[in-house]
Amino acid sequence: MLTHHHVLLHSGHLVEERLRQRLKPLGIQPRQARILNVLNVLGQASQADLARRFNVTAASMSTMTCRLIKAGFIAREPGPAELRTNSLTLTDSGRDMLDAIHEAWDDVDRVIEEAIGPEQAKALGELTLALRDALGGRAPADL
Repeated sequence: MLTHHHVLLHSGHLVEERLRQRLKPLGIQPRQARILNVLNVLGQASQADLARRFNVTAASMSTMTCRLIKAGFIAREPGPAELRTNSLTLTDSGRDMLDAIHEAWDDVDRVIEEAIGPEQAKALGELTLALRDALGGRAPADL
């Protein structure tokens, strides 16, 4: 028996795979792109704050941010409040990457619109937003 969540998970996987392929030439993964975008909105954040915002473990966030630091997209600086806390910020390269990330996101949105039409794509966006909120989720930059 096929249930709602099976179709939702499968569709989400297919969309994420399209995005992964679109971001591959940039050398980043979908979650890394989201981290860059959130840092752009916030200006700076600690690794612990990002882990909380993305609802991932500190270890997972550490892996992702270390890769972004190594790639030169974010910088780690001692936090202003206490020396044990590091503050993460975008570098110039990270800010430059945002235009390409937004283009990739727009391309994937166009794929969705071409697949099901603009009206259904809009309705899908509204329904998935309502589902996320009802399940207690929030956009990382809004937390």
